[in-house]
Amino acid sequence: MAYEVHGAGNPAVVLAPAAGDRHQWPAQVAYLARWHTVIVIDPPGPAGTDPVADLLAVLDTCGAGQAVLIGHCAGGWTVLQAAARHPDRVAGVAVIESFAPALTPPCPETGGPQATAGVAGITSGAAGTEAILSQVRCPVLVIGAQDVSAEPPDGSARIAALTGGDLLILEGAGHQPQVSEPVMINRELAAFAGRFRPPAPPARRTWTRPLDRPQRVLFLTSLAGLGHAVRDLAIAAELRKLRPGLQVHWLAQHPVTELLRQRNEIIHPASAHLASDPARLDSLAGEYDLHLLDVVREMRDLMVSNFMVFADLVRDEPYDLCVGDGARGLDYCLHENPELKRGAYAWLTDFAGWLPMPGSSAAEHALTTGLNARIIDQLARFPTVRDRSLFVGNPGDIVRGTLGDGLPEIRDWIEEHYQFPGYILGFRPSEVADRDAVRAELGYRPGEPVCIVTVGGTGVAAGLLHRAAAAFPAAQRLVPGLRMVLVAGPRIDPLTLTGAGRAGPGPGGLEVRGFLPDLSKHLAACDLAVTAGGLATTMELTACRRPFLYVPLRRHLEQNLHVRHRLAQYQAGRFLDWDQTGPDELAEVIAAEIGREVSYRPVETDGAARAAASLAELL
Repeated sequence: MAYEVHGAGNPAVVLAPAAGDRHQWPAQVAYLARWHTVIVIDPPGPAGTDPVADLLAVLDTCGAGQAVLIGHCAGGWTVLQAAARHPDRVAGVAVIESFAPALTPPCPETGGPQATAGVAGITSGAAGTEAILSQVRCPVLVIGAQDVSAEPPDGSARIAALTGGDLLILEGAGHQPQVSEPVMINRELAAFAGRFRPPAPPARRTWTRPLDRPQRVLFLTSLAGLGHAVRDLAIAAELRKLRPGLQVHWLAQHPVTELLRQRNEIIHPASAHLASDPARLDSLAGEYDLHLLDVVREMRDLMVSNFMVFADLVRDEPYDLCVGDGARGLDYCLHENPELKRGAYAWLTDFAGWLPMPGSSAAEHALTTGLNARIIDQLARFPTVRDRSLFVGNPGDIVRGTLGDGLPEIRDWIEEHYQFPGYILGFRPSEVADRDAVRAELGYRPGEPVCIVTVGGTGVAAGLLHRAAAAFPAAQRLVPGLRMVLVAGPRIDPLTLTGAGRAGPGPGGLEVRGFLPDLSKHLAACDLAVTAGGLATTMELTACRRPFLYVPLRRHLEQNLHVRHRLAQYQAGRFLDWDQTGPDELAEVIAAEIGREVSYRPVETDGAARAAASLAELL
């Protein structure tokens, strides 16, 4: 049998699926592994094998003594049999939409009853099943699901009655509530398994009278890029001016934490529990291609896992305000579980509205319409979840069109539900207004043409760095003395970008840098920037009035639709399609654009102060 082991802690928790493979618990594994050794197993092998014996063999191989067994559908029947046959190995059993021969309908995953191994001396049929269940002596949790309008599921009720177990009915959750309602299931399973953990040592706690404790704000920044963190730092600085003594905490992970440490910010220890999977994100990307809707679908378990960290944190520690900047998993899960809200909550975003790419299929149109409809319904049903919604920008920055067939106009809907503080810069343009001084500080020589190539905080757009490096010899022939700096960022190994096999200055004016916390200065100092289609970098270049080329990731709806529309409003930058970035083509465009005088629309410089003033009203 195939199995995996995650985490450490007693007792072990075994997750037994109904059919398919062991990867049917993506939202549960990381959460339960915070306290337990979690063992996920494949379903039993060919008909005629003993699934209980197989499960026990895995426990023996893993060195697990007593375990908490959790099963879904046919897997539920397996763990119930294990509890009946091997009471010394089973501390407790939780079953979800469990199958039991002759007592429940056939398992939907297989279309029929499951082959099971009976217990010696027990007859088959309903009487045999009831006899097996009556031998279960450990604590049992039975979770059943039903349609809102349907009668309670008799099978789950009978299993609970025969085992003396607790019964939880989830209305409207469907047959796989661990997928459809992962937050609810996570909390129930964690509470159940927690009953069997060894007693915790005595704890010392301190409670402070609410009127006497300082006000505290918790920022949760999107993992998509560093631009969110930079603007959140600017907002936090303005908030501190308005509320002296305010404590600001951050729930964040690498690479945002690197930036926060350099600013001496307080990173909450719970940040260590946040999950990320850059390798999986890279696997979803093609050659300079990232379908944002695929990311939303495939990374849903990470969103749920990280929401659980947030929900547990605000349950145990009081915060006067939580601010989610682009943290879409947080916002979605909070609307799906509004009872978990604690204190005021503000939502920030720089784009709203899932849109199909031009020429996309009818299925993608249906998908984006469905996502938008769900958000509209969430806000209509639970209008008090968000105490404030801020759109980072102005109404003119919103794309035209509808949110889908039968849905409102995008701009009309956003104007109804959001406030507009204007764009929020993470720096003051006045700080870099003296370009000669900034260039001298950074080591750029007077009159030296400097081209910065940067692709953001992920590794998805690394292809642009490689193409810029390939274009450098031709570009330097067209621009004598050209100095090109490739900024690898925190996720790309600089050694993969240098022919010499080392970072730093390279031959003939090409150099590679890693993570640059002062990237804004380099952008302000450059004569030209080449970047992907991320909003933060392109808007910094717009604010500094520097010429730049931007190459959106293919199929990335935010970069191709929302960001491109906004840059058009500012009359900023030159768009390049990925197919236009061959070495000679890119070199020619670099030569044409470097040092060019630009006349962009000004970017407001008070966005952070306006956003902070709006948030301060919630304190």
